[in-house]
Amino acid sequence: TLTTMTMVAFKLSSPWLIAASILLSAATTTAFTSRNISSRRIANNPTLLLSSTADTPVSTQYDIVKVDLTDGRDYPIYIGSDFTDDEAAALIKPHIIGKRVLLITNDNIDKWYLDRYQKLLEGDGKQVDTVVLPDGEEHKTFECMSMVLDRALELGLDRRSTFVALGGGVIGDMVGFASAIYQRGVNFIQIPTTVMAMVDSSVGGKTGVNHPLGKNMVGSFHQPQCVFIDTTTLDTLPDRELKSGISEVVKYGLIRDAPFFEWQEENMTKLLGRDPDATRYAIKRSCENKAEVVKADEKEGGIRATLNLGHTFGHAIETESGYGTWLHGEGVSIGTAMAATMSEKLGWIDADLKERIYKILEDAKLPVKLPKESPMTLESFNKLMSLDKKVADGQLRLILLQGDLGGCVFTGEFEKNALQETIEEFVAEINA
Repeated sequence: TLTTMTMVAFKLSSPWLIAASILLSAATTTAFTSRNISSRRIANNPTLLLSSTADTPVSTQYDIVKVDLTDGRDYPIYIGSDFTDDEAAALIKPHIIGKRVLLITNDNIDKWYLDRYQKLLEGDGKQVDTVVLPDGEEHKTFECMSMVLDRALELGLDRRSTFVALGGGVIGDMVGFASAIYQRGVNFIQIPTTVMAMVDSSVGGKTGVNHPLGKNMVGSFHQPQCVFIDTTTLDTLPDRELKSGISEVVKYGLIRDAPFFEWQEENMTKLLGRDPDATRYAIKRSCENKAEVVKADEKEGGIRATLNLGHTFGHAIETESGYGTWLHGEGVSIGTAMAATMSEKLGWIDADLKERIYKILEDAKLPVKLPKESPMTLESFNKLMSLDKKVADGQLRLILLQGDLGGCVFTGEFEKNALQETIEEFVAEINA
């Protein structure tokens, strides 16, 4: 019964199961979609999709994608829209272990969502304090992140405290890093408010800050307790940020999910138009892909590196141009075009696939070449790429496309002339 399910959930101390059972137990009848699965499969499958139905008092439909890790560190990604305060609280609060919460956002998001989440997380003996950081990639620094640590120490927060990241990728990365190093590790929760964060950065436990010499060069792997996605927050997301996030959605189709890429080709207009069904599907499918990769390679020893398609080129562009000049997804888009161009030069993909890649990025209104004001040179690319985190024993390793759509390799074994020719071709466009 539902009552039994709730009791078992509490007995097993599984927060994501507790949250689901709280909502389910409120129902007089519950109908599962065809994607809902047995408890045995839930335990063994890296992704779980669980949907509420209109037949229950909880009218909001939502999905759960499970990130399956070792040592009981599994956690859910809740994906839905228009959650009521009670529904959001029912899903999030079981993942808060202690009584103290530090809710962190930026000075752009705070006016939209800070009060709401502070209030819905309070109650049941929990005290919620807040920190508001400056917005923007240029503020993704150790100094800015230290404001979180300073506030936690001023409040006397202990190891049973929970940090909650409310915002995009910059906030999520900094709060995750702060939670990883505060008293050698406290729990944290991700509430992403951008497409970029929803489909990529909030999932998988990569945290960190930028360094003047390289992007995301200081950080840690630290997994959240849960990720709560309410796509309604995208209503306040600027169009430029929306398009930036789509670059990471395109990535999944290129490196491992050809049918998803083909779906994007057919539905890009809907994604740019913020169609709710298309948006939710793109986020869910992206999270499923990310969860599967993280399960296979949590600390990026191999296959997880493929999620960085275009990032080595893109990070160099972001760093040399000055953090904040380019949105992350814009840099990745140009980097993806460069990776596709290099892959074709190597003979690893055909011209038709390269053209499809350029077209989908252009359909998404994303850049595929450097602008005339770009400071990039052959020398700056080579210098910054040599500092990339995927360099091993002095050898640059790249994610390149190979074979049919959905195929890629992570390798340092490539003709260096192809790399240099690719960089020269893109740099030459600056003065064209």
